[in-house]
Amino acid sequence: MSIRFAAQARRGLVALTVSTGLALGVAACGGGGGEDKKPEGSASASRSDGSRPSAQEGQSEEPLAELKGPNGLLLDVTSAVRDTGGFVTVSGNLKNDGGKLLTIPAQLSGNETEIIRNGRSFGGATLVDSKGRKRYYVLRDTDGRPLTTTGVSSIKSGETVPVFMQFPAPPADTSEVSFQMPMFAPADITISG
Repeated sequence: MSIRFAAQARRGLVALTVSTGLALGVAACGGGGGEDKKPEGSASASRSDGSRPSAQEGQSEEPLAELKGPNGLLLDVTSAVRDTGGFVTVSGNLKNDGGKLLTIPAQLSGNETEIIRNGRSFGGATLVDSKGRKRYYVLRDTDGRPLTTTGVSSIKSGETVPVFMQFPAPPADTSEVSFQMPMFAPADITISG
C-alpha cells in the first residue's frame, strides 16, 4: 500500500467521521418531525438577560397545586412532566394577588453560590421523593446557570408570569412528589409522562 493511498484513505475516514457527527448533531437539535416537543423556555434558560417562557401546550386548565407565598404571591403549578431525557419539567404561573408592585424575594433563587452568581431565578425549588428518601434540586447548564425561568425581578399587581423549573427525574415508579419553593407552602404534585 503506498503512502499516497494511505493518506487518501485517512482523509476519507476523517471526512466520513465529521459528516456523521454533523448529521447526528443536526438530528439531535430538532431537525425531526416535532414528535417530542420540549417546553419553549428550556432552551432559553441560558440567556443572560432572562427568559420568560410562553404558555405551555398541553397544560391542564385546573392546576396540580396552588402554593401561597409571601405578600400575596401565588404559584399555580400547572404541569409536572417527565421527559425521556431523564428530567422533570415543572411549569406554572406566578401571580401577584396583592394590591401593589411586588419585588420577587431573593430567597427564591436559593442559597447556592453558583446559582446566586447567575442572577434572579427559581433555583431554590426542590422536588422531594419521600418514598425514595431523596431531594432533587434544579438542574444547571454547563456554565452553572439554573434551568429555570430567570430575570423576573418584580410583578405588578394582578399580573401573572409563566415560570418553569427542570429537575432530575425520580425513578420511573415514582409519580407522587412534594414540590417545595422557599417562602411558599409545600404541595404534593403528580408527575405525568
